[in-house]
Amino acid sequence: MTDERTIDLSLTGMTCNACAMNIERGLTALDGVAATVNFAAESARVSITNSSITSERLISVVEGLGYGARLLEDTTPDMLDAEVREKVTALKIRLTASAILALPVFIVSMFTQLQFTNWQWWALVFSAPVVTWGAWPFHRAALMNARHRSTTMDTLISLGVVAATAWSVWALIWGDVTTHVGMDMSGGIHVYFEVAVSVTVFLLAGRYFEARAKRRAGDALRALLALGARQAVVLRDGEEVVIDAAKVKVGDRLVVRPGETIAADGIVEEGNSSIDASMLTGESVPVDVGPGSKVTGTTTNLTGRLIVKARRVGADSTFAQMTKLVRDAQTTKAPVQRLADRVSSVFVPTVILIAVGTFAAWYFLGDSTDQVSDAFTAAVAVLIIACPCALGLATPTALMVGSGRAAQMGIVIKGVDVLQSTRRIDTVVFDKTGTVTTGVMQLVDVIVADGVARNEVLLLAGSLEHASEHPVAKAIAQAARAELGSLDHVSQFESLPGLGTTGVVAARRVIVGGEALFSKQLVLVSKQLREALVSARESGNTAVLVGYDGSAKAVCVVADRPKPSSATAISDLRNLGLRPVLLTGDNRETAIAVASQVGIETDDQHVIAGVLPADKVRVVADLQERGYAVAMVGDGVNDAAALAQADVGIAMGTGTDVAMHASDLTIVSGDLRLVSEAILLSRATLRTIS
Repeated sequence: MTDERTIDLSLTGMTCNACAMNIERGLTALDGVAATVNFAAESARVSITNSSITSERLISVVEGLGYGARLLEDTTPDMLDAEVREKVTALKIRLTASAILALPVFIVSMFTQLQFTNWQWWALVFSAPVVTWGAWPFHRAALMNARHRSTTMDTLISLGVVAATAWSVWALIWGDVTTHVGMDMSGGIHVYFEVAVSVTVFLLAGRYFEARAKRRAGDALRALLALGARQAVVLRDGEEVVIDAAKVKVGDRLVVRPGETIAADGIVEEGNSSIDASMLTGESVPVDVGPGSKVTGTTTNLTGRLIVKARRVGADSTFAQMTKLVRDAQTTKAPVQRLADRVSSVFVPTVILIAVGTFAAWYFLGDSTDQVSDAFTAAVAVLIIACPCALGLATPTALMVGSGRAAQMGIVIKGVDVLQSTRRIDTVVFDKTGTVTTGVMQLVDVIVADGVARNEVLLLAGSLEHASEHPVAKAIAQAARAELGSLDHVSQFESLPGLGTTGVVAARRVIVGGEALFSKQLVLVSKQLREALVSARESGNTAVLVGYDGSAKAVCVVADRPKPSSATAISDLRNLGLRPVLLTGDNRETAIAVASQVGIETDDQHVIAGVLPADKVRVVADLQERGYAVAMVGDGVNDAAALAQADVGIAMGTGTDVAMHASDLTIVSGDLRLVSEAILLSRATLRTIS
C-alpha cells in the first residue's frame, strides 16, 4: 500500500471558476490522484496514492490543458508578486485603450441626434481593436477550452462579442442597415458594435479590479517571510562566522546578541536572557530563558548574550510551519466555492442551448418583417445578458460606494469575497492581546508593606526601571513618571536576565524582580507580600517585588488591560445575534479575567486559552466543521493563519502587516466597536450587489 503524499502547485492562466474545474478534472482523471483547485488563490492541492505519479507529470497535465503550473515550494512570494504586477499592468493598458476607443462608439450609437452619414463604418473602425485585441484574453481562453471540449465563462463572453460583431459587419456590408438605439427588435437590420465594445470594457474592468485584489493574496506570506532572520552568527572552531540564515544546520552553535533575531529553533547552551516571543504567542510579556531552555526561530533576544544549539532548521522549523499554516489556510476551498464551481460547470452549456433555442423560436414562430434579424438579436441578447456584465459593473460600483463609506469609518474592505461571507457569520473569535486588550503593560496596583509610603516605592522603583527595556519595567517607569512628574538618577544599574534589575537610586540600593532574585540577594520578603504576589498571579496579572534597605517593601502588579471600546463592542455583537469567543496563547486565569471584564462568557466554549498559532487554526477549523460561520479578529503574526482560515478575517490596523495582509477587513484605528459596523456595512453592500 502506497502512503499518501501531497503536492501543492502554483497555477497561472485561470480566468474563472470553470477554469479551475477544468484543471481539477484533468488532474483527478489520473489514477490515484485527488485534486482541489482554488481559483482565488491560484493554487492546487494534489493528494497522490500512486507512486508512479510525479510532480512533473502533474505539471505536464496542467500545461496540456493550456494553463501554467509549477511547484508551490519553488515559487517565492517575490516571483508571485512580479507575475501579478505584470498581469495588472497589462490589463490596465488593455482596459484603458479599449475604454478610450469604446466610449465614442457607445455614445454615438445611443444618441441618434449624434449619428451622421456612414457613422456605422466609423464605429467599425473604432470597435475592431476593442473586440479583437481588447477581448483577446476572452477569445484565447475560449479557444483553449474548445480544444479540450470544455466551456467556461470566457466561452460565453467570446461568443457574445464575436456574434454581435459578426452580425454587425454582415449587416453593414450586405444588409440594409437602419438607425437604432440599443438592441432594437422592431424590424430592420441593425449593427450592435456598442454592445460588443461595452461587454468587452465592462468585463475587462472586472478582471482588472480582480487582478488588483489578487495581488494582495501573497502579501501575508511576503510579510511573514520578512520577519525571519537574514543572517546568523555561528561558532566554528571557536570563531564567530556570519552566514546566511538559510545555511544554518542542525547542531550549529548560534551566537545571539541582545536585539537580534534567533535564526533557528534550538536549546540555550549558555547565557541568560529574556525573549520576545510575541510573534508566536501574541503575549507582550517576555519569556525568561537560560541554559536548557527551548527557544524558537524568529523570536527576538532582548537582554543577555545567548549561545543556542540549533535543533530544527529550514522546513522543520516552527517559523516554516507557521508559513505553511498561512499558505494552507489560503489554499483551502470553502464549501460555497465548491458549490460555485459545480454551478459554473453547467451554466455556460445551458446558456448556449438557451440561445440556440431562442434563435429557433424567433425564426420559426416569429411574425416580424425580418425574422432572421430579430432571431439573431434575441439570441445575442441571451448571450450578452448571461455574461457577467451586471456583476462586472455593479460589483465595482457597490464596492466603490461601500469602500468609500468604510474608509470614512476607518474600515478597509479587501474584496467582494468577504462581502459574501459576512452574511453567514454567527461566531466572532477574538485574539486577546492587542485586540481585546491594549497590548501594552500597565501598572494596575502597588501593594505596600505596613508603614511604607506608596510614593516612595513608586519613585525608587520607577527610577530604577526607567533604565530597563523590559515591558514590565517600562510600565512601572511610565506610571511613576505620570504620577510623580520626574524620576531620580540611577547609577550602578544592572539587568539580570530572567531575574530582574538592581541599581542605586538616591543613595539606596534598589531591587526589582521576582522571588528568585530576592532570594539570591538575601533580601527578606514578608508573608504579607508573598501572599500579595501569589494573589496577583492567580488573578492572571504579572507581579514583581520592590526592595530596598535590606527588605522587600512592595509588590507592583502589572497587567494588559482591555481597551475602553471592548465591552461595548462585545455587547454590540451580541445584539446582532453573534457569539463572541476569546482565543489566546495566555494562561486561562488571565483569559478568564479579561473575558469577565468585557462581557464574554467564561466557560470552556467561550474562553479558549493556552493555544499556539497551529492550535488557533485548528480551533477556527473545528468551529467551521461544527457548522459555525466564523469571523476571526486579530492583530499579530501568530493570528495570520487563523485569519486566513476564518470565513472572514478582521485585522486591527494597529497590529502587524502580516495580520492585515492575511485578513479580509482591516479596522484602521483598532477600535473594536467598528467590528460590528464592518459586518453591518459589508452586509448592506452585498445586498446592493445582489
